[in-house]
Amino acid sequence: MQPDLSGARWRKSTLSGDGPSCVEMAFVGNDVAVRDTKNRDGGTLIFPRNQWTTFINGIKNGHYDNLV
Repeated sequence: MQPDLSGARWRKSTLSGDGPSCVEMAFVGNDVAVRDTKNRDGGTLIFPRNQWTTFINGIKNGHYDNLV
């Protein structure tokens, strides 16, 4: 079931500056919503918060540095 995103507080990385080529995320209950900054109405991916945390930790630890 899709969570209610009407009150979501979307944010993007401060490292992305003012550029439009980013993704935005919002914490929604026990989930994390992710969308394309350039196409906010184009769809939203929903992840359980624990999976999102695992993904972010993988990025921080370099697990995805060699993806082609």
